[in-house]
Amino acid sequence: MEWRLRREMVSVAKRIDERRLVAASDGNISVRIGGGRFGTGRILITPSGIALGSLRPQDIVMIDHKGRLLSGDLKKSSEYRLHLMVYEVRCDVQAVIHAHPPVANAFTFAGVPLDPCIVPEVVATLGRIPTSDYGTPATDEGATVARELIAEHDAIMLQRHGSVTVGESLVSAYHKLEKLEHTAEVLLAAYQLGGPKKLSQEEIEKLGKLREDLGIGAASDVLRACRPADR
Repeated sequence: MEWRLRREMVSVAKRIDERRLVAASDGNISVRIGGGRFGTGRILITPSGIALGSLRPQDIVMIDHKGRLLSGDLKKSSEYRLHLMVYEVRCDVQAVIHAHPPVANAFTFAGVPLDPCIVPEVVATLGRIPTSDYGTPATDEGATVARELIAEHDAIMLQRHGSVTVGESLVSAYHKLEKLEHTAEVLLAAYQLGGPKKLSQEEIEKLGKLREDLGIGAASDVLRACRPADR
């Protein structure tokens, strides 16, 4: 099982690199071996200083819930605190991807939110893509600023520092990353064409029900994120 997960991490890492969702040695991936209560499993995480496009299964290191190295010859990712924080607050999450999708990241530099009330498929599936406060990367602060948001959302932006997407599998977390960047690209084009138009309250309510019917999340999540005061 461990080596199957290592090979899957390499495959996803190459897809992230090919899509230019990271640059050089940016970005990191982790997978939890064994679910349930935090502290009972082991975590495979990409090493520091290795470009995701060049990653090999044997490069990946294993750590415990305190960040202690259990196996591997390379140094663990400098963002290991961020990954551990996610697993601590989300017992349902088995994989975490931290990437630097360029268009989505640019929105945070401009102070423009990835609005949840414009793109229907995003409203129905992700619900909302919030942006955290700024925290210094690779520090406890960088993890802390994302804590409350990642507790309730599967895809978030870190102010001036890329994205975090999570899932019950690594492929799920990757697909959310793709959707996040695609949303940013669509919104950027809409702004260039004169500005995006938000969905009506009626359509938002329908998408909330769809989200609930699909078993993705509660309709109230969508209604709260797209409340009239924000429109």
